[in-house]
Amino acid sequence: MQYHGVGRHHDQWPHAPTCGCEWTMTGQRYIDEVLLPHVRLFRGAVGDKFVFKDDNATSHRTLAVLDCLDSEGIQRLVWPARSPDLNPIENVCDALGRQVAGRNYPPTNKNTLIRALTEE
Repeated sequence: MQYHGVGRHHDQWPHAPTCGCEWTMTGQRYIDEVLLPHVRLFRGAVGDKFVFKDDNATSHRTLAVLDCLDSEGIQRLVWPARSPDLNPIENVCDALGRQVAGRNYPPTNKNTLIRALTEE
């Protein structure tokens, strides 16, 4: 199971697609909104062979997150940070963002962005 946040932060435009999300994922939000309500339940359903893979974002590496994973008995897959060769979705997002940004008429609002992403 891999959690991958939706969209990109607003200051990365026009280089990467965005969903208009204006939030920042902190270690505590990651625990409260991802690990405890979703990952913990999924781990319980799978059992002892469950191994969790995340994307090594900074908020996923806080001491609070590591303590939470340990206390819940959740084993993490060792995964190199910023490894596009091992994380194909990052390559897809990058290529899609470059295609959209390179258009003759780049998107100027959410609706034109959605249309451009769909067309690309």
